[in-house]
Amino acid sequence: MENWVAVIVAEKPTEGKAVKAKADGKPVLLAKVNDKLYAMDNVCPHLGCFLHRGDLSGHLITCPCHDWVFDIRTGEFTAAPEIKIPVFPVKTKNGEILILMEGLH
Repeated sequence: MENWVAVIVAEKPTEGKAVKAKADGKPVLLAKVNDKLYAMDNVCPHLGCFLHRGDLSGHLITCPCHDWVFDIRTGEFTAAPEIKIPVFPVKTKNGEILILMEGLH
């Protein structure tokens, strides 16, 4: 059975912006690009910084602590694709944002 979980956000993501959220108590980044929502773990694997504080340019988010750049579609670190942040399928239902929790650590 799929585990779709409601995302709690202080503000809804707007076009070209990343926002912090929580899903099942875990930090999640939500971003809206080209009218599509993306969700990924909000913690950089290098220093543990919150990625939503970084700069979003297209589908790329830059960590605010040390400039690592990740693709929000795949979670890949652009300089070393073998390093990945978990990404999650997103859907909306009755105005609520849901993500598929499989793989969230």
